[in-house]
Amino acid sequence: MGGNSNRVENIPAGASCHETTVTITTEKMPPFEVHRVCLPPNKTTFQKLKHRLSEIFFPDNPLHGFKNQTLFTKAFLCLQFFFPVFQWGPNYSLKLLRSDVISGLTIASLAIPQGISYAKLANLPPIIGLYSSFVPPLIYAILGSSKHLGVGPVSIASLVMGTMISENVSYSQEPILYLKVAFTATFFAGLLQASLGLLRLGFIIDFLSKATLVGFMAGAAVIVLLQQLKGLLGIVHFTTNMQIIPVLSSVFSHKEECSWQTIVMGFSFLLFLLTTRKISSRNPKLFWVSAAAPLTSVILSTLLVFLLKSKIHGIATIGKLPRGLNPPSSNMLIFSGSHFALAIKTGLVTGILSLTEGIAVGRTFASLQNYQVDGNKEMMAIGLMNMAGSCTSCYVTTGSFSRSAVNYNAGAQTAVSNIVMASAVLVTLLFLMPLFHYTPNLILAAIIITAVIGLIDYQAAFRLWKVDKLDFLACLSSFFGVLFISVPLGLAIAVGLSIFKILLHVTRPNIIVLGNISGTQIYQNICRYREAVRVPSFLILAVESPIYFANSTYLQERILRWVREEEERMKANNESTMKCIILDMTAVTAIDTSGIDTLYELRKLLEKRSLRLVLVNPVGSVMEKLHQSKILEYFMLKGLYLTVGEAVGNISSEWKAQP
Repeated sequence: MGGNSNRVENIPAGASCHETTVTITTEKMPPFEVHRVCLPPNKTTFQKLKHRLSEIFFPDNPLHGFKNQTLFTKAFLCLQFFFPVFQWGPNYSLKLLRSDVISGLTIASLAIPQGISYAKLANLPPIIGLYSSFVPPLIYAILGSSKHLGVGPVSIASLVMGTMISENVSYSQEPILYLKVAFTATFFAGLLQASLGLLRLGFIIDFLSKATLVGFMAGAAVIVLLQQLKGLLGIVHFTTNMQIIPVLSSVFSHKEECSWQTIVMGFSFLLFLLTTRKISSRNPKLFWVSAAAPLTSVILSTLLVFLLKSKIHGIATIGKLPRGLNPPSSNMLIFSGSHFALAIKTGLVTGILSLTEGIAVGRTFASLQNYQVDGNKEMMAIGLMNMAGSCTSCYVTTGSFSRSAVNYNAGAQTAVSNIVMASAVLVTLLFLMPLFHYTPNLILAAIIITAVIGLIDYQAAFRLWKVDKLDFLACLSSFFGVLFISVPLGLAIAVGLSIFKILLHVTRPNIIVLGNISGTQIYQNICRYREAVRVPSFLILAVESPIYFANSTYLQERILRWVREEEERMKANNESTMKCIILDMTAVTAIDTSGIDTLYELRKLLEKRSLRLVLVNPVGSVMEKLHQSKILEYFMLKGLYLTVGEAVGNISSEWKAQP
């Protein structure tokens, strides 16, 4: 039997690891080799930093196409990189234009009533919703990388903006100040979004997990639904609070203000809209039914109110809307004063929410057509269109799921569909605004309710319950936080729970006991595989996370507990005493100085108990840090192995060779 030599070898960059092997034969086991555990190639600190930063900020290597290109080609590729319109523009054809015109006009029929409705949801003048459906889509068509994203106001961002600003500024008593704060918040939302894209920090939005977003959006949708009772019931004096209890109290305390004409007409159109939505969901080919339903409802309800205005007096209407293009609003942005902090806070919250929704929607439809959406480009496009929008009387906009779904089903081929939609809105702004004078508020409420019902994804919540109870708890917490506390605090709860879950996984990593599958060199979790059995005198543990300062103390305590429990089990079953603990570090992707100190302390504590600690298969970066810290000197000769099988076989052979 050969002894295992020093298995740590430092090799220069570019050199191969020449392994010295020792063949060991044990009883009932085939010969096997004990391989060296190699250090990664030497790199300078600058090379390591460059590689690390590249992996963090440029995982997709966006500049790979620039290699070995002429200066002119590089300049054109740079232009395409920042302006995706130059990628598809040169190959644009009349056939593509036909598809984009059809889809653009289709989403315009949805965007116009939705724009007016969502502006009301944000407590803004209805005309602001149309302004926000004109300028931002034009900018996105030039800067955006998605073919199907339909841009405009969305319900959640509108609700959050209206809620946060209304807590400090009354939209009815101080309408000009309210507009100033809204436009300034939009500017800072765009600034945040563009900065995240430019600095390639999009991973920040990943802190809003899917589970917490499901709960948050469902809670916000319920609040929106209840708020629309004001329009559907014809109540004049209604609470501005966004919690479920004040809203329901307001409904019952002002029930004498309800108008039966409003109720009949409102619920009739709501039933019509929900029916068309159901038809389209069951048969995607009839997508145009639900797409045209909002505009059809607006036209029909407006005609009814106009023709019956002498007989119906209890139905509130939008009233006169100004005709013309977006007026400039850069002079309304505020960068000082008592409401400056409110604008920043509102902008950051709505910016993150709208960005999360826009990126998710863009990627969803890109996956259906097998093309890729660059998340960082999307952030810059959405951010720049919001910054420009804040200077042209627009509020926060992003990719809308309902518009994008209609756009996709209508056969959109490029972002030109957004230009067509904006053109239809332009015609409306210039010539059709007087037609909305008699549009009843009830139809806006019905449109909003129909749109936000889809945000209550009970099936997703059920899947969370089946798959991950902790995710389901996070979903419920954010849902009830929105309902009973407030929308901003509900969002804060959602983010807090997402971060808490990350910290929980980091600070309390999983450790499993491995056993050998008889007749093989395979070692697996004994709780997962019945055929995996413990190896006598060994305790084989696998750590399934990085070892950091945040979890190093826990890992040490947990490993010592495993040792104690295993010794008690062996004693109770009259098995051979424990002699060696093998720590499989295959899944330990990183380690810091606290983790290194923990390994050193653990080794000393086990030595005092006449137990041997062996490390198996540290990854390159971990191996390098262990080497630099000199801790490998304590594991050099017979404490470091490439596989668990080699460790068990070699150590067992050593024990058998001892007299």
